[in-house]
Amino acid sequence: MHGLMNRAIQCFVRDTYGPDIWQAVVRRAGLAFPDFEAMLIYEDKITVAVLDAISVELVKPRAVLLEDLGTYLVSDPNVEALRRLLRFAGICYEDFLHSLDDLPGRAQLAVSDLILPQLELRAQADGRFVLSVDSARMGIGPGFGHVMVGILRAMADDYGALVMLDHRGVTQGREEIEITLVEAAFAEGRRFELGARSG
Repeated sequence: MHGLMNRAIQCFVRDTYGPDIWQAVVRRAGLAFPDFEAMLIYEDKITVAVLDAISVELVKPRAVLLEDLGTYLVSDPNVEALRRLLRFAGICYEDFLHSLDDLPGRAQLAVSDLILPQLELRAQADGRFVLSVDSARMGIGPGFGHVMVGILRAMADDYGALVMLDHRGVTQGREEIEITLVEAAFAEGRRFELGARSG
């Protein structure tokens, strides 16, 4: 697993639950180091051990933790870069949804050895979509779909859209998320500027 992914998990735990919980996770997972390095590659079993340790320490199912991680990746000020990458997809939530197929490729433009699951969006009738997430590429089993649920929910808030999301489980090795766009302009979205501010 790429160090960026592991570092994101570490930052999520530390920023949300505090450094003491992260240190407890380090001990429980049997890590020989206190912090992940963003540009290293780690064995997948290390990531699995960390996720298991977080689940035990926080007494939360892995699916809930991964969804919370997805929300954190978009909404926390400490990780603004991912939100910016996602917001470049378009001016409305539906534009964002239609850009998801290209997300793994866009991520690799930024970090060439970063592997994300393949995403495939299928439009249905009446504002409904199904997002297929090929988590097998991640090497840690199903679960990235739950991260995507958190990202999708946080991005809906970002755009001011009202959506309903349902993780439908795994079908033929791919996680499926049903997305119902109830109202595209339900509330005022978060401010977004194309150019990054300096200083």
